[in-house]
Amino acid sequence: MYNINLRTFLAPLGRDAQRAERGSNIESNSSLFNSPSKGRYKTNKANCISHSLRGQGEEIDTTLFYVVVMFLVLLSNSLITKAQTPVLSLDTILNRIDQNNLQLKSYGLKAESYQYNAKAATAWMAPMVGVGTFMTPYPGQMIMDGRDKGSLMFQVEQDIPNYGKLNAQKKFIESKAKVERATREVTLNDFKTQAKKLYYTWLVAKQKLAVLEKSTKIMQTMKKIEEIRYPFNQSKLGSVYQTSAKLEETENMKRMQEGEIGRAKAWLNSMMNQQGNTDFKIDSNYVPQFVAATALDTASLALARKDIAKMDYNIQSMNLNIDAMKRQSRPDFRLRFDHMSPLGSGMPKAFSVMGMVSIPIAPWASKMYKSEVKGMQYEVEAMQMEKAAMLQETQGMLYGMQYQIKTMQQQIAAMEQKIIPTLQKTLDVNVLGYRENKLQLPEVIASWEALNMMQNNVLDEKLKLYLMIADYEKELYR
Repeated sequence: MYNINLRTFLAPLGRDAQRAERGSNIESNSSLFNSPSKGRYKTNKANCISHSLRGQGEEIDTTLFYVVVMFLVLLSNSLITKAQTPVLSLDTILNRIDQNNLQLKSYGLKAESYQYNAKAATAWMAPMVGVGTFMTPYPGQMIMDGRDKGSLMFQVEQDIPNYGKLNAQKKFIESKAKVERATREVTLNDFKTQAKKLYYTWLVAKQKLAVLEKSTKIMQTMKKIEEIRYPFNQSKLGSVYQTSAKLEETENMKRMQEGEIGRAKAWLNSMMNQQGNTDFKIDSNYVPQFVAATALDTASLALARKDIAKMDYNIQSMNLNIDAMKRQSRPDFRLRFDHMSPLGSGMPKAFSVMGMVSIPIAPWASKMYKSEVKGMQYEVEAMQMEKAAMLQETQGMLYGMQYQIKTMQQQIAAMEQKIIPTLQKTLDVNVLGYRENKLQLPEVIASWEALNMMQNNVLDEKLKLYLMIADYEKELYR
């Protein structure tokens, strides 16, 4: 994430290690220079150095060969792993959520169910058929004439509903499908915002891991130098333990960031309807960009926001329900046909046709639908006021978020362009003093911690900025 010149930092420490090793060799061979036959030992020393240099050259060539081979093997394995593990961009993840998420599919099924329910609303009641007796005397009664035996009766009855009522109810039920589709868009926007936040968290966690990896390398080198200097009383034993503690602390921070990555990966997999342990990577070069809205008037927001569209569909559905309730004042019809076949002689076959109509305008019947209509009208007015309040609140919130995002961008720029370079120079100066044995290790560690802490603070602020951008885009349904 940040350009820390490791070569500049490590080279002096490496030279100190080589200087310490040379001092150790000289000190171990000091008895040779104090002996009486000093000239002979000087000659032997020169020969030993010559043979030692040739042996070291051969060892370096062999070591270099093995290093190159291992590097090529690791590089090939890395390329194979990268080829097997897909890299998903943010747009790819959002598209997969839109197409594969099970909860989003459920809204389409609900909308389809309302279409069939609307067709069922126009159906008539089934006809009624009856068979019985008509004007049949009780048993034991004296029958004076065959005509007094009564008749066998067949009856057919059919309710004929008002077509205006059925059509109004059908339109009301169909309108619920639009509400479900709008609900799907609102839920999809929530899922997109959640996916963006997880993606940004993963992105920043990878950047933190890169910073921590550089910190680990620096601490490992410091530990080695301190271990080399300690036998010669050039460092303190506490410094060695301090570097070990800092290394373990850095490892714990790495584990925490790896946990964040694992959580984000599992959650994104579940949102894409994949197994939670499905492996994939993200585009580490992606940088979220803030694009301010050109217009934030309530009319533009009403067109952009799907939750406002959902409220509009709810209001339309309520108005259709009001219209259906008003049509309850229209009458319904019923038609009945009766056929009588006499049981005795002397009576002709007879029939009866009767048409009936309901009277819903009766005061004891009309108060039901009139009260419901009045209550729904108040509910529609309340939804209109709620819609206006939501638009006004969203407008103010978006303006506030714009100012906050711009302020955060300025703070991050100042930290990256002014504070971090100053801390980097401080670290370089302390490293120079440490190389010349003018400073102790704790002072160098303190300057490195200050730089490392500031780098992590910048990444934390960037994550806050990215999450704020995601919330901003959520309000605009981008």
